[in-house]
Amino acid sequence: MFKTNEGTADRALRVLAGTALLVWFFLDQGTGVWHYAKLIGIVPLLTGLVGSCPLYSILGISTCPMKKA
Repeated sequence: MFKTNEGTADRALRVLAGTALLVWFFLDQGTGVWHYAKLIGIVPLLTGLVGSCPLYSILGISTCPMKKA
């Protein structure tokens, strides 16, 4: 569906950061805007799992290694 434009390290970092934010959201019983801002962790988690970043596509960036012909 989407062209893969994230390398292995990029994907791992995104999954780790997204998971950390979501775990922090569920473990911390805070209130207010900053507590719910942690839900932004859904974005890097999903893009890391899928392997495609829409912003990278728009900007023409790719951290994927070049495939040998």
